[in-house]
Formats: sequence, structure tokens, C-alpha cells
Amino acid sequence: MESKTIGFAVCGSFCTHAKAIQALEAVRARYQRVIPIVSETVAATDTRFGNAHDLMREMERICDHRVISTVKAAEPIGPQGLLDLLIIAPCTGNTLGKLAHGVADTSVTLAAKAHLRNNRPILLAPSTNDGLGASAQSIGTLLARKYIYFVPFRQDDPVGKPASVVADFTLVADAAAAALEGRQLQPVLLGAD
Repeated sequence: MESKTIGFAVCGSFCTHAKAIQALEAVRARYQRVIPIVSETVAATDTRFGNAHDLMREMERICDHRVISTVKAAEPIGPQGLLDLLIIAPCTGNTLGKLAHGVADTSVTLAAKAHLRNNRPILLAPSTNDGLGASAQSIGTLLARKYIYFVPFRQDDPVGKPASVVADFTLVADAAAAALEGRQLQPVLLGAD
């Protein structure tokens, strides 16, 4: 187990939360300390995919650490240099857009902004219905940014949802290792399942 501190942030792509929990377990098995973070939306929203309270308690069980779920709690991440890597999985189109434009108005986006001030890597696992539509510009902007890495992703339903993309959550731990080495796990764009 590596002695790194990893932040693992979850945004509101609720249909991918079960995969995100599996990815969190894989990351936790590899790294000594993992700090769970959720957006305010995730912290407050029960959906057909699960109960917000249950999700956060499961994250806390896996990480043995309280979930960060507010801007106030996320702010010390930068000044205290708390993380070696921040993973955002899933990273929604909304969060991609905010990161691309420097907006830091949620616990997750502030965690990212605070972490980037230390010139440390961020790993994004996109999950958005408009990844090849409105969010394509944000993905392109972030692909070109220093310290930003992506979990390889693909179209998840080219016929039914042709603009939708989703990361391969089974690659999160490997992509994290690559990002910590300053490299992008390849290929970034995956073929169909």
C-alpha cells in the first residue's frame, strides 16, 4: 500500500455511483489514506439509484474518514497541502464546465481549485450525457491543462445517446497511479464495449 493521500470526490451522475464505490474500493486498496468528498447535491439528494446518507456512510466506511461535503470543509485542502492526488469520479458535465472556467462554488470544485494551487494532479472520470455535445468544449479545454488527467472514457450508448460519454471506472486506480507519475493513462478514448 502506497503512502499517498488521495481525495476521492463524487458528483451527481447518480447512475454511476455504484461503479464509483467500486472504484473507491480499488483506490483504497492501493493507497494508505483516502479522503472522501461529495458535492452538496450528492449530500442532499436521494434518487432511484440510492439514498444520499447511505452513500456517504459507505464512503466513510471504506475510507475510515469523514466525508467532506461543504465548501468550508474543502477549503483547507489547498493551504494545508492535504492531497497528493484528487480524483473526481464521476465528474459531471456541470463540474467539467466549472473546472474549465475556473468556477469554484461547490465542495468538489473548491477542492479542485484548492488542490491545483499546489501544482498537484487531478484525475477526472467524466460521466455526462453531453460529453460529445455542449460539454465537449470543456473536455477539450481540460485535456490541454497541466496537472489534469482523465480516466479513459467512451460513448456509453452510441445509438440511444450519441453525445453521452462515461469513464471506464475499472481503470480509475490505474489512471490514478499514472497521474501520480505525471502521465495520462492511454488510450484516453476507448472503443465500444
